[in-house]
Parts: sequence; C-alpha cells; structure tokens
Amino acid sequence: MSNKNHVALSSALFLLLIMLTPLKPDSTSGAVFQSKMNPYEEQIPETDVKFGMVPIPGGTFRMGSQPAEAGRDDDEGPQHDVRVGPFWMGKHEVTWDEYDAFAFRAKIEPVPNAVAKDASGSDALTKPTPPYADESFGYGKGKQPVLSVTWHAAMEYCRWLSARTGKTYRLPTEAEWEYACRAGARSAYSFGDDSKMLDEYAWHTGNSDDHPHPGGRKKPNAWGLYDMHGNLAEWCLDQYDSGYYKSFKPTVAAIFPVLLPDARRYPHVVRGGSWDDKAPELRSAARRTSESDWSLRDPQDPQSIWWHTEAVFVGFRVVRPFEEQENLKGFRSKITRSSQ
Repeated sequence: MSNKNHVALSSALFLLLIMLTPLKPDSTSGAVFQSKMNPYEEQIPETDVKFGMVPIPGGTFRMGSQPAEAGRDDDEGPQHDVRVGPFWMGKHEVTWDEYDAFAFRAKIEPVPNAVAKDASGSDALTKPTPPYADESFGYGKGKQPVLSVTWHAAMEYCRWLSARTGKTYRLPTEAEWEYACRAGARSAYSFGDDSKMLDEYAWHTGNSDDHPHPGGRKKPNAWGLYDMHGNLAEWCLDQYDSGYYKSFKPTVAAIFPVLLPDARRYPHVVRGGSWDDKAPELRSAARRTSESDWSLRDPQDPQSIWWHTEAVFVGFRVVRPFEEQENLKGFRSKITRSSQ
C-alpha cells in the first residue's frame, strides 16, 4: 500500500472511530465547555427586557421512543443515536415582553451584522404585520409565553434577535430539542416514566385551568430548563417528516441532524406538548406536525405568514450554538406571502 493510501485509510478509520465512540455530556468541549459555557442573561438592546440562557453540554443520546413506551406513535421510531454539539438554550419559553420588542416596538431596518445575513448576503429584516385580532387570545401578555405565532415568525424573531445582539440565536433543531429535554434521561419524561409526577414539572390539561402560565412555576429538568414538558408546545427548526427516523443508520450516530425546511408553510416540527394536552403528548420523544387548520379562521387571502388563529398551544424558545454547524450558517425562512 502506498503511503498516500495508508494516510487516507488511517484518516477514514479515525473519523469512523470518532463517530462510533459514545459521548458523555461535556466530552465534546471538555475544559472549553467548563470555562466558556456558563449561564448568562441577555438584555435585548434598547429595552429593559432580559432572558436567561442555560448551557447544554454536547454529547450523544438515543433519539426517539422505545416500542413499548406508553403513548408512543409510529413517527417516534426507530430509535437511533444522535450526536449534537454544545449550545445554550433559553431557560424559559420566549415571552410576550421579548417578542413584542420585535413585533411592535422595533423599528426594522437593515442591520450590518454577519449573523443576520442570508446566503445571498442580504441583511434585510422584516417584522410582523398587525394581527387580525387579539394576539394573546385573552391569556395576557408581559411575562406570559408568546403563542400562536407561526414558524416563520419565530424564525424571523431569532434573526432579528441575532442582529440586535451580535450573537447567533435560532430555533433548536429537533435533535437538540429532544436532547435538551431529556437532560440525560432515557425515560418517557425527563424525570422518569411515571406520568403522575407531571404536576410537579408541567402544565397540562389536568392542572392548567385551561390557560398557559408564566415560566418557572414548575420544577426544571436536570439541566435547569423549565416547561420543556407542557405549558406551550415549541417550534423546532426542522421540517416534519413522519418517516424521517427511518433514514438513519441504526449502528452509526447521526452527526448534528436537521431536516432543512423549504418554502412550504407546512409542515414543521412542534415538540413538548402544551397546557391543553394530555400526558402522552408531553413525553420527551413525542412529535407533532403543524397544519393549515391552525389558521382556519384567518379570513385574509393569502393568510398571514406571521399569526395563527387556532394555535393557542404553540410557542417557542431559542438556542445559541457554541459553534454553528455548517448547514445552518445563514439559514433563514424561505416562506413568503405566496407560499402554499
């Protein structure tokens, strides 16, 4: 064997070894994680609005649910190993205070900041059109979690926030969301398999009094994240595909997987269950897809790409990658008013 071929073979074997080696939390960044990834509070510039970010160590986990898990749906399998890098995640779901700074108080204009640019180099930002009716649906605003905003609206909020702060904020990938929700657990919920314990950790149809609640009033998971189960279901970055898990190799960990959306309005992934859902929908592996009925009562033609009229159970939270994966650098929503 030539020296050139020997080097190529050695490199390939080394890469395969990395991909097959199970990772424990912190191992992807080691001392770097310990020294640079600390909890922090971000203040949105030119406002008094703040939100907390929690460090999540990179690692590998078993994504999806076991066939015998109570409440399991077919789109949660087969289980497969996934590797994610370290990132920060919002301690709470995004609030109306945070979203209103973008939707109603901000003067949207070009921001010369690299994290806001799309693949074409444009840094143009847009803001939501006026809502058709009361956007809070009577549940209140302020510290209440934002709800009924579309996937496109959540994506644009993240792009605006990135431009304002100079940091990369975005929606979590579906893999990042489940990894953060589990916080090292392999059970149905981050706290175990007993759904009777949900009252301690989550707002759901059995205890919510038919409305969402401000964040932080239930117990957090092991990584300090509140309301990952219940309260508001949360947008993920991925397009939804019921058979997506079948595309992964069962013996090799998928590296930073994400199903990049196209220009279609639907379907996108929603995770976590809500105040209006029963226990099975709140499981760590439970998946949900957005659908056009979420804007059923919108009389506009075309319907709004910013506001849903029926999705009072959907919100979102943000993540900030320690180092952004290549296929997400500059990625933005492709949805326009003409999108179907």
